[in-house]
Order: sequence, then C-alpha cells, then structure tokens
Amino acid sequence: MVRAIMHGCNGRMGRVITGLIKEDEAIEIVAGVDTFTGIANDYPVFESIGACDAEADVVIDFSNAGAVDALLDYCTAKKLPVVLCSTGLSDEQLKKVEESAKETAVLKSANMSMGINLLLKLLKDAAKVLAPAGYDVEIVEKHHNQKLDAPSGTAIALADSINEAMDHNFEYTYDRSTERKKRGAKEIGISAVRGGTIVGEHEVLFAGMDEVIEFKHTAFSRGVFGKGAVEAAKFLAGKPAGRYDMSDVIQF
Repeated sequence: MVRAIMHGCNGRMGRVITGLIKEDEAIEIVAGVDTFTGIANDYPVFESIGACDAEADVVIDFSNAGAVDALLDYCTAKKLPVVLCSTGLSDEQLKKVEESAKETAVLKSANMSMGINLLLKLLKDAAKVLAPAGYDVEIVEKHHNQKLDAPSGTAIALADSINEAMDHNFEYTYDRSTERKKRGAKEIGISAVRGGTIVGEHEVLFAGMDEVIEFKHTAFSRGVFGKGAVEAAKFLAGKPAGRYDMSDVIQF
C-alpha cells in the first residue's frame, strides 16, 4: 500500500483526489496539508508542510506556486518523491525543481491527464508523416472563463511535441491579427478560447489539400487530472532521484 501526503488537500483538486484514493486499494492518504482546515477529513491535516510528521512514500501536490518552494525543501530533505501538479511556477522555481530532482524523485507534467499524454505521443507520429507532406498545423484550446493564462500550458506542450518530431523547425503564431500576411509553411498556429465552465478542450488539426485530420481531447471533469496524479503517485513511490513525467507512467 502506497502512503501519500495530499498537499493542498482541501482545494478543489485535493478533494477530487481524496475521493479517488478512497476507491483505490493500492494507495491511501496518511496526511493532508492545507492552510484551510475547515473541512473534515479521514486523515490528519496540517497547516504547513513543515509541520507534517506523517510517514509517507510520496507527496501529491495540487496547491499553488507560493507553496512550492517549502514543499520542495521538505521533499529534498526527506528524500520523499513528489508529484508536482501546481502551475504558474517562476523560472527560479522551475530551476529549483531540477535541482530537487538530483536529490529525490520529482514528477512534473504540463497536464496530468493520461489521455493528453497519450495524445502527445500520437502527435509525434502524425507530425512525422503529415508535416513533411505540407499539411498545416493548427491548435485550438478552450477553457473556462476564470483561466488566467492563454494559451494553455497543455496547448504549448502539444505544439512542442509536434515541433520536437520535426527537429524544432516550426515557429509558433499566437495572434494573426497583428499582421496581414499568409501563414508560413513551417508555422504552428495556437488559438485560445475562454468561456463558461469549459474544463478543457484541445484540438489539433493537420490541414492539407482537400482533407483535414483532427486529434481532439475533451476533459469533462477535473477527475481526469486527479486520476493521472494518483497513477503517477503509485508509479513514483520508491523510485530513485530523478526528473520524471507522465510519459514514464504511461508505457508506450
């Protein structure tokens, strides 16, 4: 049985993951960490990671960027693997992630959905065939009206996956309204839509002469991200120090 600390346990994703782990016989939450302690849990909750004295095999983090430095210090000191899901990290924090990975196992991905990570693999294969044949590549991502960043980190990861397959020869275009000109042959267009309560939708189009091939992923609830985080935690427990991502969890 994998013993996990849920960092950010009383947030929206923390509650989702708590529910998922209740139904999973291979993992349990032995402690939670959250500045808000007004929710009753089946496990003890600490207001800070430094106060947590529970024995665990892995930490699942869905908190915020402001809490990540202390979390990485804690996990590094205890050699405790961590699934890092908080977004919006600064360049300095990203460097700290890499430094921490020299001391303990750190798993961080742009998107925790297993479906998205499978899509990243499929796009590489498709790009190697379609892009050299002259197919234009466009990405359209849609999210709820409260999302602050645009385009999404996942959209960038999808573009990066295609670009990696093409030896990084493509340029990204985010806003065609700034210039009146034809699209370039080696260009990936990325468009962002914000509205309502859309959890997350990503569509990749390869547009050629007289045909369009579409790859699409739709998240209907945040549970898909929670499920990925739980699977990542079970994978990471007991792993040696190093930098991991979801492609390590999903064996192709």
